[in-house]
Amino acid sequence: MGHVIVIGAGQAGSSCVAKLRNSGFDGQVTLIGAEPVPPYQRPPLSKAYLLGDMSLERLFLRPESFYGDLDIELMLGTPVESIDTASQTIRINGDDMAYDDLVLTTGSVPRRLPASIGGALDGVHVVRDLADVDAMAPRFGAGKKVLIVGGGYIGLEAASVAAKLGLNVTLVEMGDRILQRVAAPQTSDFFRNLHKSHGVDIREGIGLERLVGDTRVTAARLSDGTELPVDFVIVGVGIGPGIDLAQAAGIEIENGIKTDSHGRTSAPHVWAAGDCTSFPYRGGRIRLESVPNAIDQAECVAENIMGANKDYQAKPWFWSDQYDVKLQIAGLNTGYDRVITRRTDEDSIAFWYYKGAELLAVDAMNDPRGFMIGRRLIEAGKSPAPELVENPDTDLKALLKA
Repeated sequence: MGHVIVIGAGQAGSSCVAKLRNSGFDGQVTLIGAEPVPPYQRPPLSKAYLLGDMSLERLFLRPESFYGDLDIELMLGTPVESIDTASQTIRINGDDMAYDDLVLTTGSVPRRLPASIGGALDGVHVVRDLADVDAMAPRFGAGKKVLIVGGGYIGLEAASVAAKLGLNVTLVEMGDRILQRVAAPQTSDFFRNLHKSHGVDIREGIGLERLVGDTRVTAARLSDGTELPVDFVIVGVGIGPGIDLAQAAGIEIENGIKTDSHGRTSAPHVWAAGDCTSFPYRGGRIRLESVPNAIDQAECVAENIMGANKDYQAKPWFWSDQYDVKLQIAGLNTGYDRVITRRTDEDSIAFWYYKGAELLAVDAMNDPRGFMIGRRLIEAGKSPAPELVENPDTDLKALLKA
């Protein structure tokens, strides 16, 4: 059945090759990763792994023997140099390797601070891969001063780990509030209060002017003129799609590697899945940065390589762990005009997003039942009346039958 090459040995890449074999593909399969370790979970990197609660082996998505057992060639520590879509080859280790189908699961890359404002100084870190976290972990000593730049989920998760380990944590967010791009003010308020209760100094509406130091960062100058002494800095200002290989090969880019509903790119026999990909969704195009999307989209691509001819139906959901709070998000809140608060007990709360009468999304904090029912309602296209959701006496499960 030919040779399928998958570039990018993360969640999407691992899911794609496993699905190919589990679906009966008996051709040659090669999974190529730039990192020297087998595919692993990324979400625990900035949480359980950094805290020391999870070993390296437990990070692995599957034992390395899994790939050999399924006759999947695993090429690790091997960056791909280029793609030639005309000859259907990739350049790797100075040699050409031919493919019948190529899948790009090249993930995302963290945005870094410019070197002109100190972004290249020693002690300035991003949180994306294993090497990033291994490099910063020795700096997490009690009493150390850390500055976190960016009030999104990555920055807040790093702040929670640092605070739990006894560091002095300052977080700056140049926007009006933390989580401004992704959540309602109610969710921002919840997490601001949570972090402040753990001693994190959150400064909103304040940006970073520059980092100070000769070769190693020693201080940070903020946009309000404040200068803070720091031992190290964590940058969490977002990620972008990993498009370099595709773009250099002339593959169409639109907020990521552009695919159709089946996962095909603009180049024949080239597919894409995961964080690097933008795809059709509800009359527009989106790019989803999430583990569930990486798995589901990659498996759909694998089935389509085998002729399934399936449209990918995205069902967005996400999560974040901070201190003893588990946030679970169902749906996408884009365009919301009303937020309903549902509190069922002292430790759990959920915010339900509506656009008119339509339920768009749910942010559930320590409320797994509310999350799960909200997710099922959204996926079924059901929108219960806001006043029913708001009433703590309402049996949410009954809304699924309405």
